[in-house]
Amino acid sequence: MSQPLAERMRPNSLEHYIGQKHLVGEGAVLRKMIDSGRVSSFILWGPPGVGKTTLAQIIANQLHTPFYTLSAVTSGVKDVREVIEKAKKGRFFNAASPILFIDEIHRFSKSQQDSLLGAVEKGVVTLIGATTENPSFEVIRPLLSRCQLYVLKPLEKDDLLELLHRAINEDVVLKDLKIDLQQTGALLRYSGGDARKLLNILELVVDAAGNGDVVVNDSIVENCLQQNPLAYDKDGEMHYDIISAFIKSIRGSDPDAALYWMARMIEGGEDPQFIARRLIISAAEDIGLANPNALLLANAAFDAVMKIGWPEGRIPLAEATVYLATSPKSNSAYLGIGAAQQLVTKTGNLPVPLHLRNAPTKLMADLGYSDGYKYAHDYPGNFVEQQFLPDQVRGERLWHAQHYPSEEKLYQNMLRYWGDRFKE
Repeated sequence: MSQPLAERMRPNSLEHYIGQKHLVGEGAVLRKMIDSGRVSSFILWGPPGVGKTTLAQIIANQLHTPFYTLSAVTSGVKDVREVIEKAKKGRFFNAASPILFIDEIHRFSKSQQDSLLGAVEKGVVTLIGATTENPSFEVIRPLLSRCQLYVLKPLEKDDLLELLHRAINEDVVLKDLKIDLQQTGALLRYSGGDARKLLNILELVVDAAGNGDVVVNDSIVENCLQQNPLAYDKDGEMHYDIISAFIKSIRGSDPDAALYWMARMIEGGEDPQFIARRLIISAAEDIGLANPNALLLANAAFDAVMKIGWPEGRIPLAEATVYLATSPKSNSAYLGIGAAQQLVTKTGNLPVPLHLRNAPTKLMADLGYSDGYKYAHDYPGNFVEQQFLPDQVRGERLWHAQHYPSEEKLYQNMLRYWGDRFKE
């Protein structure tokens, strides 16, 4: 049986690797390490189909070092120890450490991750982990501290088009077919920056054409996917489409749709912690100051799920989902921190005004640290006007209220304290 197109098109060198120029382009951090012949342990974090596994294999090929791979889904502590023993025995003096690639490392238990620590720290193996989940949540701190973290991005339109044309013109099977590529909009839209998904859809269209000429246009792609909606989702990438629909339903204040998409995740075997974390993010990002209780309830739902597990855990998750969906929405805090980060990027590390600096020593006090600072609680209403931003950005406005009842109270406080500075 022929390999799937996505497997046939897997590159074996950086010259054929598509995307992630910020990591492997000329002069980029990973490219420099690879070219030097020495790679330290790292974790690749990014969505499916962006080249995490492929990049690990390419690095092993270019370094000419043994490459061991484990899946966190099927491997246990015993498997990890066996691979580490093999690596010890197979390593030659002064050669690059064997690479141990662990796919879906976020699914490794704490004990499995603990079993890696010694080998990674001593350089017995160079660990390359791949994860679709935020490593801060899923990877233990001692292991995370021993690894660099690199973020992979969804492929851009130009990357996907390059891959598409390469597949049609260079694949051992497709190059012998007459393929008329009329439109690419649906292909790009449904692939969502995922190379594997793009190639799976293309293969589905080719298979649907039988032995005749292959025509690729938006209508044909959509018809093929309607007839076989999971064919382009062989490895569960729909996970990301469904969580997107779930969050957008909450943001759009539709509790029925939000419950539906949550049920789809539950029935699909989704990790309840994953759902609970997304609820916390939504409560902070989308409901925000319009209803601060939303974040408290989302946190409580997360705690409840951790305590009671499945199947009862679905009830507090449902409660939080309905509450978030039916709450008023404000993203003023989300926009505010974004504006603040942009200002920091633009202005750099501006000095802290002297009156705001800490003065734990006499020398610092003599230099004027903390001199002139006014302690707010010594003044009526626990407020006194003074400067808190650096001189160069004094007067900048970063938070703009969105006038729901609870947030309006905060805004009126600011008007009372600061007057014209906060007038919209």
